[in-house]
Amino acid sequence: MKTAKELMVRRKARNRWSLRKKAAGRPRLSVHRTNEHMYAQVIDDVRGVTIVAASTLDKDLRGTLEKTSDAAAAVAVGKLLAERAKAKGVVEVVFDRGGFMFHGRVKALADAAREGGLQF
Repeated sequence: MKTAKELMVRRKARNRWSLRKKAAGRPRLSVHRTNEHMYAQVIDDVRGVTIVAASTLDKDLRGTLEKTSDAAAAVAVGKLLAERAKAKGVVEVVFDRGGFMFHGRVKALADAAREGGLQF
């Protein structure tokens, strides 16, 4: 029997493989969630650099959030990330859920990033 971590790694690899085919040079919006925080970053895989990043640990969000581990925090991170990405000139991205299921906090972050102006 495989452990939960091994299964997560397999899902993540499978997701990245399909994203690599669909990306067509677009940056990747990568999401990571833990029990306490949400992290998101827009990555240019061609150059291997992070363009912009946002998380519940940012000073911009730290004082405004009641909790850092709920859907409202994910929405705030998504909006902040979209705002920063648009300021850098990034509009189209490929969404990388990173092995997490697309529901709950991950979906809330994605919807907020779409409302903020990112297209994926």
